[in-house]
Amino acid sequence: MYAVIFKAVLNKRDSRYFETAERLRQLAKVKYGCLDFIAFTDDDREIAISYWPSREQIAAWKDDPEHRQAQHLGRTNWYRSYKVEVVKIEREYRND
Repeated sequence: MYAVIFKAVLNKRDSRYFETAERLRQLAKVKYGCLDFIAFTDDDREIAISYWPSREQIAAWKDDPEHRQAQHLGRTNWYRSYKVEVVKIEREYRND
């Protein structure tokens, strides 16, 4: 399993930002096999973590046309800066 960690410093968020984020979250899960997607915002910082079965699914998601359009809007409007990390999960511990 893999995780994509998206960290951003926010510039501004508008109604389109929230609509786009929700739409993309659903698209990632339904069309590309994202297992889980969580996001947190604190003041002007955001972190989102998505979980994926394979790197191929991550790559397909990255190249989705709607996602690419949102990436452009993120660079030009919504984020001052951002960083993406793709990590392989070696081990998981749980206490449900």
